[in-house]
Amino acid sequence: MIRPINRDTALLSQKAELATKDDHNVVTDLLDTLKANSENCVGMAANMIGINKRIIVFSMGIMNVPMINPTIISKSGEYSTSEGCLSLIGERATKRYKKITVKYLDNNLNEQTQEFSDFIAEIIQHEIDHCDGILI
Repeated sequence: MIRPINRDTALLSQKAELATKDDHNVVTDLLDTLKANSENCVGMAANMIGINKRIIVFSMGIMNVPMINPTIISKSGEYSTSEGCLSLIGERATKRYKKITVKYLDNNLNEQTQEFSDFIAEIIQHEIDHCDGILI
């Protein structure tokens, strides 16, 4: 189900709770909402639709990828950039890493570890910041 975008900074600033198998509908709603906002958005975290769970989704080409309880376990190649956010007005400067390795659960709750780089890595870092209550 497509959900409205949350712009409440008090909720967006909260650290997300770990997701469980009972949160599968949140993944579905996030994927539906990302698709509905694809002209303006390449990634979303659950708190962006008002649900305080550690779940993100992002676009990787024609595929939208969910990550449940993602954690960055390594990073390299720090750089500065400016990012916008569907939940917030304007752009803000931030630091990111060119390469990251992420440990997460896939949509079937199987543990995965995967390396990402460049723009996809930047999207994932932005969404994981949302899970950590960091506003960009």
